[in-house]
Amino acid sequence: MRIKRNDDVIVIAGKDRGKRGKVMRVLPAQQRVIVEGLNIVKRHTKPTPQGDQGGVIEREAPLHVSNVMLVDPKDSKRTRVSIEMQDGKRYRVARRSGARLD
Repeated sequence: MRIKRNDDVIVIAGKDRGKRGKVMRVLPAQQRVIVEGLNIVKRHTKPTPQGDQGGVIEREAPLHVSNVMLVDPKDSKRTRVSIEMQDGKRYRVARRSGARLD
């Protein structure tokens, strides 16, 4: 996967299309990412004996990695990513501007 934690991404499909956020967590086994403040779902929970209150909790649900694109650091538009090798190390490069992402 070419998306990592703390990357800025734009959602390109789904109910939050066009919105922007920061990746909080990457789930590579399911090919999903959790983006801060996007894809909010409501979860109904029961109170627990440990003192947690019940009620409706809003939280972020995972998005499939194909529904998000990285943001180019130069012009803040969405971009594809390529891998560049230099001195045996891999670097992610924005295809739009050629800027390194890490």
